[in-house]
Amino acid sequence: MTRFDNLQHFITTYFGKQPDTLEAITGDASFRRYFRLTINNQHFIVMDSDPQKVNNAPYLSLNQVFTDQGFLLPHIIKSDEQQGFFILTDLGSTHLADMFNDANRTDYYTQLISLSAKWAQTPEASDMLAYGKDFIALELSIFSQWLVKEFIAESVDTNQLKMWESSCDLLIQTMLEQPTVTVHRDYHSRNIMHSDSQWAIIDYQDTVRGPLCYDLVSLLRDCYFKLPNNELAQLLAFGYNEFKREGLVSNTSFEEFKVWFDLTGLQRHLKAAGIFCRLYLRDGKAGYLANILPTLEYIVDVAERYPELNALSDWVKNTIVPKVTKRLEQVNL
Repeated sequence: MTRFDNLQHFITTYFGKQPDTLEAITGDASFRRYFRLTINNQHFIVMDSDPQKVNNAPYLSLNQVFTDQGFLLPHIIKSDEQQGFFILTDLGSTHLADMFNDANRTDYYTQLISLSAKWAQTPEASDMLAYGKDFIALELSIFSQWLVKEFIAESVDTNQLKMWESSCDLLIQTMLEQPTVTVHRDYHSRNIMHSDSQWAIIDYQDTVRGPLCYDLVSLLRDCYFKLPNNELAQLLAFGYNEFKREGLVSNTSFEEFKVWFDLTGLQRHLKAAGIFCRLYLRDGKAGYLANILPTLEYIVDVAERYPELNALSDWVKNTIVPKVTKRLEQVNL
C-alpha cells in the first residue's frame, strides 16, 4: 500500500466510512501535506506528516501548551503518531494574506501585535528549543550555502568572507541582547488565519525561546507582503508601546528597540532568502522563488542604514541581486 492508501484507511477507520471528498491543499514549505476532508456534511483538515522526515512531538505537545494559554489553534481530533496522520478541525481558508486590501488592515495588524505580545508570554515548555548563538549562526549559513554557493555559484573572496562573518557576529549579538520570550518563528500572513471572527495561529511547531522582536519582524516585514513605510512606522511604534505595556521591555528606548527590530529582520531575511533557494534546489518547490528578490530588497534597504553593515548592503545589491536575477531568468521567473 502507498502512503496515501494508508492515509485513506486511517480516515475511513476513524469515521467508519469513506470520505465524500479529500482535496489536497497546496502551499506548505515543509515536508507536511494537507488535505481538506468532507464527510457527513462536515469539513476537516487532514495532515500527513511522515515521522521519518518530521519530528511530530513538538506539534502535539505545543498544541496543548498554546491551547491551554487560550490561543485558537487547529484542534487535534485524532492522530496516528506512528504513521504521522492527523485529523484536525477546519479553521476555514481565510488567511491574513487574503485580507490585505481590507479597509481595516491596520486594525488587524494592531490586534495581531497584541496577540503576539500574549504569545511571547507563554511559559517555557520542554519542546521549545533555545534560539541561541549556534542556532542563529546555523540559520545564517543557509544564505551562504544555499543562495550564494548553490543557487548562484558565487565564490567569496577573503574580504567578502571577513565582511560576512563580522556582519553575522553583529546580528547574532543584537538578537542575543534582547529579552528572551516565546517566539513562533513564522508569525506571518500565511500562518495567521481569520476564523469565526477570531485570529487563529497555525504552523506553531517550530516555536523557540528567543529574541523579543523576532515575531514582530515576521509580521511587519513579511516576505510575502510589504507594508507601506508610513504604516510600518506607525505599527512599529504601536508594537514598542504594546510590549512596554505588557512588561516585555523596559529601560529600552524606541531607538534601541528599532535597532533590535531592524537587525533581527536582517537575520530573518537572510535565512528566508536561503530557504527559498533550498526549497527549489533540494525539495523541487519552485513556488517560493518569486519571493527571493523582495526579501533581498529588505536586506539592502535596512543594511544600508547602518554604517557597520554598508558593505553587506553593497555586496547584496551589486553582486548578489544581479546574479540572482539572472538565475531566476534561467528558470523562467
